[in-house]
Amino acid sequence: MGKAGQCLKLRPVMAFWLLKSEPHAFSIDDLERKQSTLWDGVRNYQARNFLRAMQPGDLAFFYHSSTEPPGVVGLCKVVRTDVVDPTQFDPASPYYDPAARPENPRWWTVEVEFVRRFARMVSLEALRQTFTPDELWVVRRGNRLSVMPVSEEAARRLLELAGEAVGSP
Repeated sequence: MGKAGQCLKLRPVMAFWLLKSEPHAFSIDDLERKQSTLWDGVRNYQARNFLRAMQPGDLAFFYHSSTEPPGVVGLCKVVRTDVVDPTQFDPASPYYDPAARPENPRWWTVEVEFVRRFARMVSLEALRQTFTPDELWVVRRGNRLSVMPVSEEAARRLLELAGEAVGSP
């Protein structure tokens, strides 16, 4: 069940995504504390293109990677899109890109807002037992993408695995 017993309402044209983050770098706890953040530092062109395809109101599953056990721990919502990633211009940033120019940026991002933490984490093992690699990309062996689309059907099933009540608007 959702926050304060509220059912999570899914709108008909909503898209779903999965965002991976290492909890030592940025966790669901950090997002809850900050309430919103730029999803910066993505340096893979396919992942960048997925970020550029996002729309305000889309939901993203927050996935903790490089931890034991890895898995989906909560939800965030896209609140702003087509944001130039400022870290590409900062020489002190690990995400600095010397080829990027303010007049011609290479990297874009979105701003996400905390929605909720799941009462129970959905582990990668549980995901592998539930989804095929074609149904949910995060279960593909060797998948290194940090941003990926999630189908509506997979999103509904994932929410059920997390113990979330799902309804229509």
